[in-house]
Amino acid sequence: MWHSPVRPRRAVAMSVSHSSRLNKLVREQYMRLPQDGRVQVTYVWIDGSGEGVRCKSRTLDKEPKSIEDVPEWNFDGSSTAQAEGSNSDMFLVPVCMFRDPFCLDPNKLVLCEVLKYNRKPAETNLRHTCKKVMDLVKDSHPWFGMEQEYTLLGINGHPYGWPDNGFPGPQGPYYCGVGADKVYGRDIVESHYKACLYAGVKICGTNAEVMPSQWEFQVGPCEGIEMGDHLWMARFILHRVCEDFGVVATLDPKPMTGNWNGAGCHTNYSTEEMRREGGLKHIEAAIEKLSKRHDYHICVYDPRGGRDNSRRLTGHHETSNIFEFSAGVANRGASIRIPRQVGQDGYGYFEDRRPAANCDPYAVTEAIMRTTVLDETGVETKDYADH
Repeated sequence: MWHSPVRPRRAVAMSVSHSSRLNKLVREQYMRLPQDGRVQVTYVWIDGSGEGVRCKSRTLDKEPKSIEDVPEWNFDGSSTAQAEGSNSDMFLVPVCMFRDPFCLDPNKLVLCEVLKYNRKPAETNLRHTCKKVMDLVKDSHPWFGMEQEYTLLGINGHPYGWPDNGFPGPQGPYYCGVGADKVYGRDIVESHYKACLYAGVKICGTNAEVMPSQWEFQVGPCEGIEMGDHLWMARFILHRVCEDFGVVATLDPKPMTGNWNGAGCHTNYSTEEMRREGGLKHIEAAIEKLSKRHDYHICVYDPRGGRDNSRRLTGHHETSNIFEFSAGVANRGASIRIPRQVGQDGYGYFEDRRPAANCDPYAVTEAIMRTTVLDETGVETKDYADH
């Protein structure tokens, strides 16, 4: 009897970068070579988009023990949308140092502020004013925890693991899901988690999110300026890990239109008064101040003055309406959520659910302090440079 030949099933080709297909064992041969006491330091900074990160590396003769041991450097700002070619040198000022999870000890990752030729902060250097504000409010001991949502994409821009010409099943089984048919890219997520722990980033958790290929990690609690420093470095590490795996992590607040959840950066916040017994009254007072400054906060909660968030804050998919302020206990459809446990205990923290996934954490934390501690009102901000 004649049998037709069985055709082998063709493997599904995932959209990953060419670099990720290079032989990593060959790379490891070189990574194990001794460094003769010298140290590789990777300088990391925010580029002219206010969303992207850039990096470059240099050699120091010995391991830096503190940020003061890392010298200033410079770069070509005309290639990062931060300067004109005729006057392109920008200063990199080291502000926070981490262990390097890619090149390993004693090598370092160093987060930098960017200054222009005249030593004034670059337009996307929002750390500069945030640091001034945090210094002013330091006696209130503000703690923050930010929940960074992101979506994994193939190199073709399509969500990683989604059918090439269709959609996965409706939302429901994916949040905190387990199983190959429910989560995509867990290797990336766990690698990022371990890399952050090694680096010294204050990462405190992670979970799969409501939309398939969407994930979240949490950083905190961090006090003051530390929140922005640690979240930006966690983002850098995420992009580097994804580079190794050949995929892309997008912080777009609404990467897929239709009946899919967007991506935010929910910000948990408290002061020392709020964390003490009876602190609920201070939480409620802060929420009342935020309610009167909704438009200002929406403007600074994404890099485009609210335009990005307008695609996400629709009143659906666990969001509030961008045009309305609301608050409630355990209400994930509100602008501000007071956790149920906090309502029962009478003290603790609250969660601002409005910041977009691509927000600048320096801008978000600064705005919250300006409104709730420095008692600013309206859409204008006060300049504290002379104080």
